[in-house]
Amino acid sequence: MEKVWLKHYPEGVPSEIDPRQYRSLVHLLEEAFQKYSSRRAFVCMDKALTYGELDQLSRQLGAWLQSRGMAPQSRVALMMPNVLQYPVALAAVLRAGYVVVNVNPLYTPRELEHQLKDSGAEAIIILENFASTLQKVLDKTPVRHVVVASMGDLLGGLKGTIVNFVVRSVKKLVPEWSLPGSIPFKKALSEGKGMTLKPVELKADDVAFLQYTGGTTGVSKGATLLHRNVVANVLQSEAWMQPALRKGPAIEQVIHVTALPLYHIFALTVCCLLVMRSGGMALLIPNARDIGGLIKDLRKWKFHMFPAVNTLYNALLNHPEFDTVDFSSLRVANGGGMAVQEAVARRWLERTKCPIVEGYGLSETSPSVSCNPTDTDKFTGTIGLPLPSTEIELRDDEGKPVPLGQPGEICIRGPQVMAGYWKQPEETARVMYPDGFLKTGDVGVMDERGHTKIVDRKKDMILVSGFNVFPNEVEGVVIACPGVLEVAAIGVPDEHSGEVVKLFIVKRDPSLTEEAVREFCKERLTGYKRPKYIEFRTELPKTNVGKILRRELREKKTA
Repeated sequence: MEKVWLKHYPEGVPSEIDPRQYRSLVHLLEEAFQKYSSRRAFVCMDKALTYGELDQLSRQLGAWLQSRGMAPQSRVALMMPNVLQYPVALAAVLRAGYVVVNVNPLYTPRELEHQLKDSGAEAIIILENFASTLQKVLDKTPVRHVVVASMGDLLGGLKGTIVNFVVRSVKKLVPEWSLPGSIPFKKALSEGKGMTLKPVELKADDVAFLQYTGGTTGVSKGATLLHRNVVANVLQSEAWMQPALRKGPAIEQVIHVTALPLYHIFALTVCCLLVMRSGGMALLIPNARDIGGLIKDLRKWKFHMFPAVNTLYNALLNHPEFDTVDFSSLRVANGGGMAVQEAVARRWLERTKCPIVEGYGLSETSPSVSCNPTDTDKFTGTIGLPLPSTEIELRDDEGKPVPLGQPGEICIRGPQVMAGYWKQPEETARVMYPDGFLKTGDVGVMDERGHTKIVDRKKDMILVSGFNVFPNEVEGVVIACPGVLEVAAIGVPDEHSGEVVKLFIVKRDPSLTEEAVREFCKERLTGYKRPKYIEFRTELPKTNVGKILRRELREKKTA
């Protein structure tokens, strides 16, 4: 298929990138540590960590991890929000030659247990706020080494002590926990100070991350991202941002607002690894749901990059103090994770004078696949053009390319495409064509300029504020609720989060209540996977072999 999009690339954006300029992500990180040693790298709660400090702390923690005797490429889970300990732990795990397994800190014990067992994680670095969740499942997992961080660990003496007191005793955000044999984050750093980080010769084809996603069937599985996959996506994203960064006066250091969680692949690549590659600074926001607190942080900085999801842009626009923020330095507002609504994009441009540039990606693609040009102020309603070295092809059900203007499944080929699902060859075969194209399950139409518009989803996935929710997982939990005979989960539109979960339930026990179902889900599903709507039915539509027809429920939805 002809790469029609290349004729419409912004000036100065190359058609190809060369990921071979780095042997691994560690090569990329260590270059940044040396090149930008005195610069601030990450700022959280007004405390800055320089590249030099990040180099030293990650070296200490990496040496401590190596002293545990884990084999190269062992998996280490990180379960933290956006705090300074996250980039330290990330760099430490990679430099020690291990594989990062990102875990959503809000996971329930059931979800955490599955991910730790499936990944085979031998160690975990966790914020104490979530240690009680780990306590409930630790003995059922392969985890043998537990490092527990506290919110104030890297904020400095008095400030750290005050923050820990407020978090634990005033806000009561740390439920009681007991993890015998665990070690405090600061103690691991201190012990690592007297050790030497042994250099590990990583190759481009070594695994860097297991990034968990619902894949195609809804059973959470790890997208295996190699060092070269993620290096490629960092370089692709960097090339694509250049036109916007060149638009105005030269910027001494690009400041990125990091409100998206770093355990999510979008923020991991764009707000952490790309920041370090370019010597930028990331402003870490531990809790982006506190819009008032986020605005307070934004007022302190002249920032240039603001990647976010539609729901966050919308929440900011609707906050009474939005106009107290100075957006005059903002060059790029990236919209990803879910569709950006035109009304939100229009209001954002009016108020900030900076357009939301919508892109598209998946955990399976490290994540970025396509993006609208960053030097425009037009909202296209499309997912933009394929990034450098990336091909998008729309294919029919038989795997044949469809003509321009015709709908087909969006298939992707490029250096950022994962190696496959972790230890799931059948699932990998289901989504990969022999010629290297990945099936996304999204149906799109490409126009003559190479812009693709998503028109439908082949999969039953529900997209809640940029997070994948798979009906199979939700249904698998709810069917175990006493009194439930049958259940189906679908996504229904929601003005705040794009979509929300709706359940259709046939009762086994007539006394079953909506409240009982909600309580059951609360214990077993993280917030965004829980149903917003529940409808009881006497029967559910089925095929002649008894398969529930979710499509029919979507077409007749009543929420």
